[in-house]
Amino acid sequence: MTELEKEIWDFLHRHLQSVFTRDVETYRATTSAELSLYEWFVAPHRQDGLDFHFFMIEHSWAGTTADFRYDLLEPRLQLYGASSGSPTAVVSYTFMLTTADKSGIHHRSHNESRVLIKKADGWQVVHVHKSPAWPAPHMPPGGDTHA
Repeated sequence: MTELEKEIWDFLHRHLQSVFTRDVETYRATTSAELSLYEWFVAPHRQDGLDFHFFMIEHSWAGTTADFRYDLLEPRLQLYGASSGSPTAVVSYTFMLTTADKSGIHHRSHNESRVLIKKADGWQVVHVHKSPAWPAPHMPPGGDTHA
């Protein structure tokens, strides 16, 4: 792994950790004000900006307690423009969140891609796309597949 690749993965973990630890300042520093994202489990539409996530973080949207971990399964990094001094990175993985509470251990997962750009003050997430991790075609397990 190159130094730049390590820098990107370290940045991503810092960014993701800020969401689950409700660290608004780190989230703000690591996320572009022009963020666009698709979160299939929230709305079937693109969301723009940070206000929605600030509300979610403030109210512990992830339902996490002090006992959580996440894993990035099958992580992939695609890097563009590094030689020009304006690198863009696309990271993709299956995100698995594990939480523990009084009722036991719970797992949730989804597929995720994040687009990162490097600005003068460091890396920022500019786009996120999340999709279900269950088998195609378009419905959750047990759902009606007829349109």
